[in-house]
Amino acid sequence: MRINKYISETGYCSRRETDRLIAECRITINGVTCEAGDTVTEGDIVLIDGTPIPSKAMPVYLALNKPVGITCTAAKDVKGNIIDFMTFPERIFPVGRLDKASEGLILLTNDGTIVNKIMRSEHGHEKEYLVKVDKSFDDDFILGMSEGVEILGVTTKPCTVEKISDSEFRIILTQGLNRQIRRMCKVFGYRVERLERKRIMNLSVEGLNSGEWRELTSGEIEELMSRLV
Repeated sequence: MRINKYISETGYCSRRETDRLIAECRITINGVTCEAGDTVTEGDIVLIDGTPIPSKAMPVYLALNKPVGITCTAAKDVKGNIIDFMTFPERIFPVGRLDKASEGLILLTNDGTIVNKIMRSEHGHEKEYLVKVDKSFDDDFILGMSEGVEILGVTTKPCTVEKISDSEFRIILTQGLNRQIRRMCKVFGYRVERLERKRIMNLSVEGLNSGEWRELTSGEIEELMSRLV
C-alpha cells in the first residue's frame, strides 16, 4: 500500500498532509527516510517524527461554518490555519479546501478513508454555493456558467446555476477545481465579492453561525456513508 494511503487510513492525517510530511523528511519506514511513492507492507515500522502512529481513534465528523480569513490546512506554520482555529482536542483535518477569501461549510474528520471518496469528481457529489459578484449579470451569464467554462486547460462540467438577484446566484457543482467559481466568473468579466458554501451532499451549513461547528448526527453520518459506497 502506498504510504500516503496507509497513513490516511490510520486516521493520523490526510493524504495531502502525508505528502507534506514526506517532503519535510519527517516519515521513516524501517528506519529509512520515506520518499514520495514509497509503499508499506505488513510488518513494516512506520514512524512520524521518530514516533509510532497512534492507534486509530474513534471516528470524528464535524461541520464548520468557516469564516473568511481562515486557511484550510493542518500546517501549523500557516497563520490562521483551520486546526488552530478549531482547537479541537483530537487530531483532525479538513476534507478538501475552501479558499481563504471564501466562507461556509467545510467538513473535518480523523477518518482518512472518506476524503478521496468525497473529493473525486467522478463520484458526482454535489456542493452548493451562494455567490455575489461585483456587477449585475444577464441570462447569458447564467447559461454560460451552467454549460461549462474553459479554465485551467479544461472545460468545467455542466452545472446548475440559479439567479437570486441582479448580482447574486446559486450554483451546484459536482467537481472541485482550484478556485473554480472565481475563475469561471472571471472568464465572463466578473469578480466574486462573496462566496459561501451552503451544502456538501446531504450536509448543510444552516443553523451554524460564522465560526461555529458541530458534530454530525448519526443520521447524517449514515446517509453520508451510504452515498460514498
